[in-house]
Amino acid sequence: MKTYNPKPLDTSDVNLPVELADLIEKMAENVHEVWAQNRINQGWSYGIERNDELKQHPCLIPYNQLPETEKEYDRDTSVETLKLILKLGFKITK
Repeated sequence: MKTYNPKPLDTSDVNLPVELADLIEKMAENVHEVWAQNRINQGWSYGIERNDELKQHPCLIPYNQLPETEKEYDRDTSVETLKLILKLGFKITK
């Protein structure tokens, strides 16, 4: 089996405008909502600790109740998505 070597596009040269801060937060919340809905559809439920065997996860709660570390994970996904959009030459307008 070959070792997988991820090669995401380098977006380190892309600076997001501060005007996108609200969008980043809305996207992060939606990333969490999509993840949570997928988990629930797969039979997962809330549990104090993650338990793969029982399909329980402590992050199956509303976004605003997540610990900041979990919110950062979702924000990072959103930031990188927006940076990729701009890197590929698209514009983001309201």
